[in-house]
Amino acid sequence: MSDVELVLRSTRVITPEGTRAASVAVTAGKITAVLAHDAEVPAGVRLEDFGDDVLLPGLVDTHVHVNDPGRTEWEGFWTATRAAAAGGITTLVDMPLNSLPPTTTVDNLRTKKDVARSKAHIDVGFWGGALPGNVKDLRPLHDAGVFGFKAFLSPSGVDEFPELDQEQLAQSLAEIAGFGGLLIVHAEDPHHLAAAPQMGGRKATKYADFLASRPRDAEDTAIENLVAQAKRLNARVHVLHLSSSDALPLIAAAKAEGVRLTVETCPHYLTLTAEEVPDGASEFKCCPPIREAANQDLLWRALADGVIDCVVTDHSPSTADLKTDDFATAWGGISGLQLSLPAVWTEARKRGHGLEDVVRWMSSRTAQLVGLDDRKGAIEVGRDADFAVFAPDETFTVDPAALQHRNRVTAYAGKTLSGIVKSTWLRGERIVAEGEFGEPTGQLLTRHP
Repeated sequence: MSDVELVLRSTRVITPEGTRAASVAVTAGKITAVLAHDAEVPAGVRLEDFGDDVLLPGLVDTHVHVNDPGRTEWEGFWTATRAAAAGGITTLVDMPLNSLPPTTTVDNLRTKKDVARSKAHIDVGFWGGALPGNVKDLRPLHDAGVFGFKAFLSPSGVDEFPELDQEQLAQSLAEIAGFGGLLIVHAEDPHHLAAAPQMGGRKATKYADFLASRPRDAEDTAIENLVAQAKRLNARVHVLHLSSSDALPLIAAAKAEGVRLTVETCPHYLTLTAEEVPDGASEFKCCPPIREAANQDLLWRALADGVIDCVVTDHSPSTADLKTDDFATAWGGISGLQLSLPAVWTEARKRGHGLEDVVRWMSSRTAQLVGLDDRKGAIEVGRDADFAVFAPDETFTVDPAALQHRNRVTAYAGKTLSGIVKSTWLRGERIVAEGEFGEPTGQLLTRHP
């Protein structure tokens, strides 16, 4: 303990071996020991005792749309990382689209890094994008340190990030598999979407109309095709924001067969249901959509069984004026960074899950997904000293005015949630406590070679 600078103490510390009373020693931003709760603290060493509040590893959110540069009126690194920090998230990986330019070339990646560097309150990594015609850019992006590549199989909603057809998907996936990369996919089949009931030409205020326009079979078919490609090429693929429970048997079978497949879902699919969406409430609109309660039950079961690997926000904000009462034209995206932990915890505890499960889904497995599991995602020796201090039994009512993201639109307004993030720590420094933020000290992360 001679070189220890800081000790964090709690009666409930979540470690890979379970929850226990412990004192966590920190030196130079790293965890150097996990000791008995009553371990002696050397004279002059700072001690932070959190009593019965839970000490968690900082969450790792691998699905965030920061929209910076280019659409900073929608969000930005300053506000997104503050919202993340307030929610106990200490690492995020930024999606390649909705910023201008998109992260589809090394030059565009450099532009985004230059913008992010001075604004990041937490650590930030970057996904690249796979577009029609940019196969030549994939290897250079990989070598520049992106964590993988995102592709859409149906229109993305922004013109500068077009989708891949099946032939283009095969070309991009073959290239990515050739250098051992990861392809992450928005999996909705455009043919099924085109065949679904359309909302065009009229105002659509009923959520049922929007839900019908994004049927489960669009997800199911896209995932089936992706699995076939991954199997053929022995490629590593990840399904983004799974909403359709009908795809779960296919996913389970593919995993059992050894296909290199991982799957995420999101807090809004696990905590909100189609039945509760009011008319015109486009703050609930996202693609794929929030589905019925029975569908949600099956997602939870798959999460418990490991068929779904992890939970991420898909934080996808816009300006408030784009969230109109018309589901046909409103922007599709839910802003969830600050509320993701309490939202998931509120529902998880009702279903018999513990905080260890939530940490596994929202920190350990997400860190593993992007190859940061030697640095992030657990309270153990050698990892970064990234923590959230969480009071799981305290409750609060969601007030949009208290949120840190730029446009304070939320599907959780007025809901009572369990669990309050008391403070968040990055490499042994407290970055937010009781709503008070320090200066940005986040680092820009790159994929391990």
